[in-house]
Amino acid sequence: MLEGKTVLVSGSTSGIGQGIAEAFAAQGCNIVLNGFGDPADIDVLRTQIAAKHGVKARYDGADMSKPDAIEAMITGAIREFGAIDILVNNAGIQHVAPIEEFAVEKWNAIIAINLVAAFHTIRHALPTMKQRRWGRIINVASAHALVASPFKSAYVAAKHGIAGLTKTVALEVAERGITVNAVCPGYVLTPLVEKQIPDTAQARGITSEEVVRDVLLAAQPTKQFVTVNEVAALTVFLASGAAASITGAILPVDGGWTAH
Repeated sequence: MLEGKTVLVSGSTSGIGQGIAEAFAAQGCNIVLNGFGDPADIDVLRTQIAAKHGVKARYDGADMSKPDAIEAMITGAIREFGAIDILVNNAGIQHVAPIEEFAVEKWNAIIAINLVAAFHTIRHALPTMKQRRWGRIINVASAHALVASPFKSAYVAAKHGIAGLTKTVALEVAERGITVNAVCPGYVLTPLVEKQIPDTAQARGITSEEVVRDVLLAAQPTKQFVTVNEVAALTVFLASGAAASITGAILPVDGGWTAH
């Protein structure tokens, strides 16, 4: 069913986004990659995805904090492929600080990339989805779309906003053959998280093993990281025909975190 569809995944040059892009390519989808990184490494990734799965893979380095860049990315993808059939809003950044010490520029950047960017991608991608009477919008939120943690005011606010945006757009397009859902991972052991472990261990005066057990996985009853493949598999399922009646859903993949 998904073969030949075009999928745009923001923030897909590493981590969860890359895993999602590769999972859709394995289904025969053309891929639009987006994100930051070394241009040579990104071109290798793009080429490998295209060659391995026999699909077209395009890269657009649009800064997701810039509305004009987002519009140009969506317009360019539609011009090349005819439509964005599946839109995955995954791009995100993080900053941790008490609210009275939270740098205003950090707040603005997190809200722009983690929340406002999804507003812009959705509004530009929807017209062709409506014309074709088929589309899938999947927002990669977080367990923090459902619960809060201290010192993450901007991130939690943005992810709660994504949950509300998801529900609202789902209702608006429910009769157009378009579904809109949010996937909410708990802690996933991405390269970004891995890099935080030794710094956190040093800051807290504990071992890396204690950081994983007592800090990162303290809220996840399984005491295991969610895997990129698990998040990607759910995302692909939500785009499938079997999930046609799932819309407006906020779906945790968090090892039981939000069951507390």
